[in-house]
Amino acid sequence: MNHLDGNAAAGALSELFAVDLTAAIAQCNSCGQTNVFAESHVYVNAPGTVARCSGCDAVLLRVVSTPNDTYLDLRGLTYLRVPST
Repeated sequence: MNHLDGNAAAGALSELFAVDLTAAIAQCNSCGQTNVFAESHVYVNAPGTVARCSGCDAVLLRVVSTPNDTYLDLRGLTYLRVPST
């Protein structure tokens, strides 16, 4: 399956956050790579959106929407640093 860059998750994440998270700095919990979220590999051909580390391919986050709820799993990130505006 081919991946897109982190910008592909902008729509799913904008439904949850008031800021653009594609410019946020993310650190992979698996390999420690730090990069802007837009550099992650995003897969959208699934029941939700999955972002993987561009360095080690570990899952960084998952976003799945159901008719009643949205599930956000960030356990693959050590942190997500959002620039102040």
